[in-house]
Amino acid sequence: MRNVMKASTIESKFPLLAVEGGCIISKDADITAAFRVELPELFTVTGAEYEAMHAAWCKAVKVLPEYSVVLKQDWFIRERYRPEVTNEAEAGASGSVRQEGRRSSQIGGEQASFLSRSYERHFNERPFLNHACFLYLTKTTKERARMQSDFSTLCRGNIIPKEVNPDTARAFLESVDQFERIINDSGLVTLTRLTDEEITGTPDSPGLIEKYFSLSLDDTTVLQDMELKAEGFRVGNKHVCLHTLSDTDDLPGRVSTESRYERLSTDRSDCLLSFAAPVGLLLACDHIYNQWLFLDDSAENLRRFEKSARNMHSLARYSRSNQINKEWIDRYLNEAHSFGLTSIRAHFDVMAWSDDAEELRRIRNDAGSQLAKMECRPRHNTVDAATLYWAAMPGNAGDFPAEESFYTFIEPALCFFTGETNYRSSSSPFGIKMCDRISGKPLHLDISDEPMRRGWITNRNKFVLGPSGSGKSFFMNHLVRQYYEQGTHIVLVDTGNSYQGLCELIHNKTKGGDGIYFTYTEEHPISFNPFYTDDYVFETEKLDSIATLLLTLWKSADEKVSKTELTEIGNAVSGYIGRIRADRSIRPSFDTFYQYLKGEFREELESREIEVRREEFDIRNLLTTLRPYYRGGRYDFLLNSPSEIDLLSKRFIVFEIDAIKDNKELFPIVTIVLMEVFINKMRRLKGIRKMLIIEEAWKALASNNMASYVQYLYKTVRKHFGEVVTVTQEVQDIISSPIVKEAIINNSDCKILLDQRKFMNRFDAIQTLLGLTDKEKAQILSINMSNHPGRKYKEVWIGLGGVQSAVYATEVSKQEYLAYTTEESEKIEVQRRAESLGGDIELAIKQLAEK
Repeated sequence: MRNVMKASTIESKFPLLAVEGGCIISKDADITAAFRVELPELFTVTGAEYEAMHAAWCKAVKVLPEYSVVLKQDWFIRERYRPEVTNEAEAGASGSVRQEGRRSSQIGGEQASFLSRSYERHFNERPFLNHACFLYLTKTTKERARMQSDFSTLCRGNIIPKEVNPDTARAFLESVDQFERIINDSGLVTLTRLTDEEITGTPDSPGLIEKYFSLSLDDTTVLQDMELKAEGFRVGNKHVCLHTLSDTDDLPGRVSTESRYERLSTDRSDCLLSFAAPVGLLLACDHIYNQWLFLDDSAENLRRFEKSARNMHSLARYSRSNQINKEWIDRYLNEAHSFGLTSIRAHFDVMAWSDDAEELRRIRNDAGSQLAKMECRPRHNTVDAATLYWAAMPGNAGDFPAEESFYTFIEPALCFFTGETNYRSSSSPFGIKMCDRISGKPLHLDISDEPMRRGWITNRNKFVLGPSGSGKSFFMNHLVRQYYEQGTHIVLVDTGNSYQGLCELIHNKTKGGDGIYFTYTEEHPISFNPFYTDDYVFETEKLDSIATLLLTLWKSADEKVSKTELTEIGNAVSGYIGRIRADRSIRPSFDTFYQYLKGEFREELESREIEVRREEFDIRNLLTTLRPYYRGGRYDFLLNSPSEIDLLSKRFIVFEIDAIKDNKELFPIVTIVLMEVFINKMRRLKGIRKMLIIEEAWKALASNNMASYVQYLYKTVRKHFGEVVTVTQEVQDIISSPIVKEAIINNSDCKILLDQRKFMNRFDAIQTLLGLTDKEKAQILSINMSNHPGRKYKEVWIGLGGVQSAVYATEVSKQEYLAYTTEESEKIEVQRRAESLGGDIELAIKQLAEK
């Protein structure tokens, strides 16, 4: 039976012949090399970098031979976030969802999974715009380059394959290699050659050509029917609308390599995007942005324009428009000859689609308005839509209708290239969850290990600066929780109960095995036992810290310690440690040490052959001074904790020092004890990540002993797989101590800043102190400038060694918010609900979150 349907098969019209050696060969003997393009992240590129990127593209395009076609194709596909740690019932996901950089979270314990699952559920099905960029370099012929739309392969009954010229093909592939090298050497854009399998696909996954025919980047692509008409076309149930820039009348009067993004700019800083960004990531719909450059014979083009100008001049007396056109042609020729510019043709189009007619109308308006923001004239193309779609197929650039292009030069044409992509997740398995500031998509961000491997930073230390109310403690709770879940030992010095909720949650879930919270109240004064360890192992650093503690109890800050006193204190500590090791019935504590000092050590001291004079080491004065810390003394609770807790094995420890920060007797002792805890972890826990966090640093760094400890830590902690984090509201708090200023600022390669708009008028001083670049300043001043009104979050800037920096959003689930909150009323509500549930904080948080 004869086929009478007004339809045809793709096979009969298919213009591609083969894919060999990474090249697509068309039936018209066109050769195409295909690349995947990696662009810089959004809001991280400066004006100078946009200029450098533009210059690299110019150099690369100029190495291509005549009658080459450059097609840069940017895909922007709406997708939905797929949770990493959840089950199918919790996910409730349906349809085609995909997530970039899937990785298995290394999370241990029920508590961790509770907050992690709540985070993933919060973002489940969160829509975002996925971006993929491809580049096709095609070598065609003079005849093909001048073809009109009526000679497209769509209009031909059959296609007779032609032969490829070997010499021409060889020369073209050499120029492609040069093109790739020039772009990659720029350091801003990366080209990766696509393999045959990536282009054609495999039995298990579709290739790029198949994905193009379904207008989807999904790995489960299914080919559907297509309807190509003059008034538009359809792929499956996706109706496509096309806006083109194909005439000089459609173009703006002036173009540039970058544009100012007003929503995130201030009068003191500029937030920059590429000139074509409005039709890139800022157009929130499914679309493809095609950027075409056609490299004809430039000299022939100019000769044709010379002839046209003469004709216009001869006809000028009949029409003023001829004279005006002649003047424009002269200006074009003058530019070409004066600056040695290459005459080319160009075309740009935005291909958007939707399966809903009402949404398609909105998308059509959005695409037109975004083009208008570029000062272009939006032209909704319905005549050549199907032909342009067919020509944009990978490897079929030779089918482009010549009448849809306009003459220009390489430099202005490249200004229409998009220059940025959306935020990328880190490839490292370790890291924290942050969010894209545009779409709110969760990102996996490693700010410790991967930057070290890449050479961006030389240490993992962090400096966090943010005024009150900027979300500083909230961000730190979010970071600390995720580090803890991934096996980090964390010691916190807090001054305001910022971590009490998280600590209690950990303590509750581990049945008291972790989440140790030290604080001072009249009913429950703070208490330690620096002499206790589970395994009776006392390394040199621990012995030195105990000796330093005893000297702090004995001597005032302005008293000097002689070498003899230091030696004898060390001898007393070593003798006591040897005594409790030999007799395990002796309970390690300050009380038994004091008894040993008063008894055995004093007797041994007095019976020495070489007498130790009183003015050299006054043991009576020592015993008298230490007496308040012995049983029955004023501070007998401080160093005689009845809880035999070896803090070496505890992974989450909080020292809340707000109540004693002004106590001249207790505060120095507490600071030395907490530093000893961390140094003991640092030395003994081999291959385990450790983190010391000092909140509101000036309070904890008030004493000289503490300052010297911090200076020592910042310089040595990196050698022991550790990091120190200093958190403060004012930079002045750090620079008040010159020693600590140098130690912290110079040894913190990761700097984290929150909303600095309160300091905008004096931010230059902060910029100088922290060594920030103008690019980083502009990023920081854009924080929270244009937050999404429908989401609750605050932004944070993270800079890594002056090499990598970006602004991210800290957005969490309701459960996490209740665990982190520092609002007094909310904390009290959580505590009351937990008390009514028998102390079950997790259940209290769940109920309040649902409420």
